[in-house]
Amino acid sequence: MADLITTAAALILSAIFVFLFNNRKKPRYSKSIKLPPAPRKLPIIGNLHQISNPPFRCLRDLSKQYGPLVHLKLGELTAVVVSSPDLVKKMLKDLDPVFADRRQRTFSDIIMYGSSDIAFGSYGGYWRQMRKLCINELLSPKMVQLFQSIRSDETARLIRSLHESSGRTVNLTEKIFSHSSSITCRAAYGSVIKDNEAFLKLTADATALASGFEIADLFPSSRIVSALSWTKWQLKTMRRKLDVTLDDVIDRHKRNRVENGSGGGRRSGNSEFGSEDMVDVFLRVKEEGQLQFPIDNDNIKAVLYDVFVAGTDTSAGTIDWIMAELLRHPQVMAKAQAEVRQALKGNSTEQDHVVHNLKYLKLVIKETLRLHPTFPMVSRASKEEQMINGYIIPAGEWVIVNIWAMHRDPRYWKDPEMFKPERFENQSLDFVDGDCHFLPFGAGKRMCPGITFGLANVEFILSQLLYNFDWGLPEGVRGEDLDMTENNGLTAARKHSLSVVVTPYN
Repeated sequence: MADLITTAAALILSAIFVFLFNNRKKPRYSKSIKLPPAPRKLPIIGNLHQISNPPFRCLRDLSKQYGPLVHLKLGELTAVVVSSPDLVKKMLKDLDPVFADRRQRTFSDIIMYGSSDIAFGSYGGYWRQMRKLCINELLSPKMVQLFQSIRSDETARLIRSLHESSGRTVNLTEKIFSHSSSITCRAAYGSVIKDNEAFLKLTADATALASGFEIADLFPSSRIVSALSWTKWQLKTMRRKLDVTLDDVIDRHKRNRVENGSGGGRRSGNSEFGSEDMVDVFLRVKEEGQLQFPIDNDNIKAVLYDVFVAGTDTSAGTIDWIMAELLRHPQVMAKAQAEVRQALKGNSTEQDHVVHNLKYLKLVIKETLRLHPTFPMVSRASKEEQMINGYIIPAGEWVIVNIWAMHRDPRYWKDPEMFKPERFENQSLDFVDGDCHFLPFGAGKRMCPGITFGLANVEFILSQLLYNFDWGLPEGVRGEDLDMTENNGLTAARKHSLSVVVTPYN
């Protein structure tokens, strides 16, 4: 039976190969233009044989060999990989409008409702409208401060749960992701998703398929490849499950608006603050019909899911990496705990303003985001032809910014592979206006709009974990034994869950 399956698979692949060879597309541009340096290509697949998981590592290796701009042929597509801070500054800041677009992908077309979200949507009026609504109603500094009561409440639940597991081995990764998702849902949706754990599992499975190198995307003209895409089938199955959950969220808000007699008014009382949450706002502006770009339920669901993925994965993934690094470096753990315990002094849940001023904790967070950026690569598309560093970047080109490689470049970082929070003590690098060799949240018009929301969650949750507990590893496991392999997907979370032993701090 196994031989039959292997033979059938070989025949199918051979048929696809012959079809693609006979129907291969002509290059989009003349051979006379000066493109960036490129490794040798194979027929049909181009440089796909040189791409392995996780892609940001192998792309770093290609950049070491061919330079800061590398031109690749990936199936029918062409791409330019950028790994120089100076060139990134020119492209994502100086020429930001030219490189602010995204290429369309199977993942975003299916999971993000025709790429009508903020993360994957095409740059233009609709995108600016939705981003502005999202920032005003969820991500502004004022709203982030308002959500402190949610952070405190959910973190208190987490602390109680960990106390109950005192002395036992705990899957900290699961607890942190569940905790972060609860904060995001209460802030954006007004309440926690009914089956939060199943929704988290759905999100993890979906984002694992979003690495950007889906075969159907790389051969867009081939109907055979598209029809045989297992990833595409999986995403469509996930989309149906996603619809059930998000439709329930929207329907619940619609019912509450009717029951509360809001009828399109500004206050519906759905959220725990007695005012509109993000879902209410979208429903209201949809009903009022005053938007320049009208929206429907699919557009609302796209942004709601965007917020869930970004709000949960970035905060939880970062905390997970931080705790793993601290367990590998006990001297850093001790220093961070000493600062937190000195500053909080027994009143550990009501001092958000104190937490915000924990200087060494901020260094730990920065160093973790340097080594483990949530989004290790930034994908863009050029709107028009540009000359960069003496080379032509054609219009419509897929541009891949390798943030992970720049964060570990020895030309900009001493001992780049080592975890040293102190390296940021005498540097003025921040998350918004810093040099382009430190870009954990991206740059330009598409910079992550949730920086304030995410950092507030990370700082507060981390301070409570370090204040309330002493941390260890299961018997027989040493810090240096921890597997620090990254996931291959939309985000670079840790591949394996972090198991710990917690001891309450007296």
